[in-house]
Amino acid sequence: MMWGWARPGAARSVSVETRIRVTGMSIRARSGAAMTAWDRKAGGARVACRAALMALLAAGAPSPAAAQELPAPPSLRVAVDTTTTTVGGRLHLTVAVEHAPDATVQWPDSLDLAPFEVLGAVVSPTTVADGRATTTAVLTLAAFELGELEIPSFTVGVTSPGGVTELVTDPFGIAVVSVGLDEGQDIRDIRGPLSIPRSMLVIGFWVLALALAAAGGWWLARRARQRTTDEGPLSEDPPRPAHELAYEQLDWLETSGLLGQGRIKEYYIEVSDIMRRYLEGRYAIRALEMTSGEVLEQLEDAGVSWDVHDRFTAFLAHCDLVKFAKHRPSPTACALIVPDARALVDATLPPPEPQPEEEGEGGDALEEDGLPGAGEPSGAVGAQPQVVPLASGDGR
Repeated sequence: MMWGWARPGAARSVSVETRIRVTGMSIRARSGAAMTAWDRKAGGARVACRAALMALLAAGAPSPAAAQELPAPPSLRVAVDTTTTTVGGRLHLTVAVEHAPDATVQWPDSLDLAPFEVLGAVVSPTTVADGRATTTAVLTLAAFELGELEIPSFTVGVTSPGGVTELVTDPFGIAVVSVGLDEGQDIRDIRGPLSIPRSMLVIGFWVLALALAAAGGWWLARRARQRTTDEGPLSEDPPRPAHELAYEQLDWLETSGLLGQGRIKEYYIEVSDIMRRYLEGRYAIRALEMTSGEVLEQLEDAGVSWDVHDRFTAFLAHCDLVKFAKHRPSPTACALIVPDARALVDATLPPPEPQPEEEGEGGDALEEDGLPGAGEPSGAVGAQPQVVPLASGDGR
């Protein structure tokens, strides 16, 4: 056999190579098997990591339902009713703010929209529809300049639980033109004076009306004059004396019950006014419009006695203390104030007017005084005889 003829060394080398080959094949085979197992393990780990990452993302990301519950940010819309106006003409700027129902709109306290003037602002009540609230304000503006003007922007605040959001309006361009501008014609001439229509019928009517009015006035005046002549002037009751009115008012004050009710100040005011009205009627002094010092000066000029003057001084001073100085008099002083006023009226009564004597009584008196022995009987005792002188020579 060939195996027997082989050299030992060759045989060994062949067997070593074979073993190496076999060993290499076994190593490669084992290495391939090991790589396949590692790949399977690594793939499983990657799948597990991906699953964990997807779970984390799913837990952290909001759900579609949660995304729909988030409130939309507030928004603002601005509109004008016209872009062309005249000098002094009014235009309306409408500002509508959409916000969450639990938010509130903060309008500016004052607006400076020069060259436009803000004539008024009306804020409508907030309306809610489809989960959104809308607050609207209408601004009335006017411009007094000609040309292409612009409504400037301004800021509106929206306060919500999450904070304050500021919204800014967009500016608007407005053309302001003159009133009645007519550049196609020349300057017109001044109009002439208006003519008053003259109608003889209208003029005659007014002349007749004036004549009737004059005739009616003349007739009424003549009738009133004739009535006065026939019947005499209408007599009016003479004014009552000032002291009589003062007595009546003082009597009323005593029975008014003001003292019993504790209304002392009102009581003193009334008695002071009564006496001042009496002085106005008695001495023609405007006592109700004067101070106490001025009243006393007028009494001195009127010629009242010093005793009466001093009594009025004490009376007015006492009343002024109660009226103006919050003085509270004693019950005795309260009870005596009206009698003191009545005594002052008694002390300043006007002198009585002299009564004219009757004509018959006066004639009798003259006869009694002018004729000696008149009214005495001729045979009365004690009557003196009348001596008649005798003429010399004639009686012999």
